[in-house]
Amino acid sequence: METPNHIKDIIQNLPLKPGIYQYFDKDGKLLYVGKAKKLKNRVSSYFNKNRYENGKTRLLVKKIDQIEFIVTDTEFDALLLENSLIKKHQPPYNIQLRDDKTYPWICIKKERFPRVFATRQLIKDGSEYYGPYASVRMMKTVLDLVGKLYKTRTCNYNLSEANIEAGKFRLCLEYHIGNCKGPCEAEQTEEDYMNSIRHIRNIIKGNISEVIQLLKEQMQEHAANLEFEQAHEAKQRLELLEKYQAKSTVVSASIHNVDVFSITSDVNHGYVNFMKVNNGAIIQSHTIELKKKLDESNDQLLELAIPELREQFNSLSREIFVSEPLELEIPNVTLYNPQRGDKKKLIELSKKNAHYYMRERHQMLEKTDPERHVNRLMLQMKEDLRLTEEPRHIECFDNSNFQGAYPVAACVVFKNGKPAKKEYRHFNIKTVEGPNDFASMEEVVYRRYRRLLHEGRDLPQLIIIDGGKGQLSSAVEALDRLGIRQQVAIIGIAKKLEELFYPGDSIPLYLDKRSETLKVIQNLRNEAHRFGITFHRDKRSKGTITTELENINGIGNKTAEALLQQFKSVKRIRDASLEELQAAIGLQKAQLVRQYFDAEV
Repeated sequence: METPNHIKDIIQNLPLKPGIYQYFDKDGKLLYVGKAKKLKNRVSSYFNKNRYENGKTRLLVKKIDQIEFIVTDTEFDALLLENSLIKKHQPPYNIQLRDDKTYPWICIKKERFPRVFATRQLIKDGSEYYGPYASVRMMKTVLDLVGKLYKTRTCNYNLSEANIEAGKFRLCLEYHIGNCKGPCEAEQTEEDYMNSIRHIRNIIKGNISEVIQLLKEQMQEHAANLEFEQAHEAKQRLELLEKYQAKSTVVSASIHNVDVFSITSDVNHGYVNFMKVNNGAIIQSHTIELKKKLDESNDQLLELAIPELREQFNSLSREIFVSEPLELEIPNVTLYNPQRGDKKKLIELSKKNAHYYMRERHQMLEKTDPERHVNRLMLQMKEDLRLTEEPRHIECFDNSNFQGAYPVAACVVFKNGKPAKKEYRHFNIKTVEGPNDFASMEEVVYRRYRRLLHEGRDLPQLIIIDGGKGQLSSAVEALDRLGIRQQVAIIGIAKKLEELFYPGDSIPLYLDKRSETLKVIQNLRNEAHRFGITFHRDKRSKGTITTELENINGIGNKTAEALLQQFKSVKRIRDASLEELQAAIGLQKAQLVRQYFDAEV
């Protein structure tokens, strides 16, 4: 498609400066908002014919009739402006942030003898709010900890100095059970209470090491003054706090006031995890889902999510660890892409959180919208396995034999990623002598697809061979003989390292061990193995048993099968009485069987 002249003129006059650009259609509808380090370079790249393979981007470019831009001082300013415009206008081709929950905060109320409590409402009255906490469990853990360490009040009385002096209040049950120190009747001084609030504030912020040091100093001071009860109380607080720190610290305590961001993605969405770390302890963690619109890369998604999450969680950290190398520039903030050590461990932990969130989303989608789940899975498999079409119909083959005896094969069928058990097939190997897996594989693949072609049935989009290069080559020969090699994709999976082999390619493909695509392939392979082994064992067992029964003079195949059907095993036949055998096969043959087994004793 040729770029319209008026668009060429606009691009020609764009500056090489940071800013945002907006695409409009012929009706003036905003289609897309983007940010750029150099506006001219970024916008012109959209109209490069070889720039994008993604169909959505090509469709967007076809609709563009007008371009507007805003120059900013820095790329980060452009990013913030882009965020603001996307939220305001919600253009159809922009990434959608999915995060519409209201998360709780911890509030330290602005009042004399401040209360500390959880809330979902932020009131601008000068109170302090810490959060939001994406994990209510984590917030409750923090509140439980400060509740055990420091006995703050829970009542909502106005504890002014005048009210307390006037004796307006009475000590309540919380005081008598030890949950409050009674500031309402001046049993606790304001100085002592506010000292507790300072400690609580540090704990909520994650500055646990500072509180521990203060408690150690208090304990030593009380002990030196022979205030053993107060020293013991400080010691108990210290032990509780150190226990909490040991549980919450995941890396070196020297990592202080850091934001950690990582991303994992599937074909349609990106999942960005944010963690807040103070003194090696994770004090906040949250994951958001971003819907791709133009096949955005992980670094593009991450660049969008970082300012969004930092704004949402009011983060002012000067250091950010990221899972992808980014060119993002944030004033007075340094970005690192750690490659080793404790910092790298934090990134790995963050990525695990992002992956678990993605897996939960997939599982939920499978239950609530199975069709959408299947469509996403098929698209993911197509991309992962480099296929030309979605593998809606997959067949997997496996061979089984016992030292060359009773050779069999199994073919299992998956439709839309799930077993289609009615279409499973067993094969007795007919043309191969001895244990020859390669020749056996060629035979069963040839027979399977010759049958499908003869019956006019659909071929699968993907064939999986359980085995390495040899079995795969044999299967390919069978497809060549049938003339359908170009009509169906075929791969082999080697068991030890889960290597995927393609015909004519000596270098295997390795998928992430947590990949959904690999899990489907493993399920196919395991199901083929199970189905084939079961058939092989049945055949081998029947072959051995039938031979033993047929050793009895006067007992043929039909009689042996009747006995097995009735008694299920040779042992039960051996232990059966003459009357029981007679009921199954008649008196004359029952006597022959009974005499045979009696002679063995």
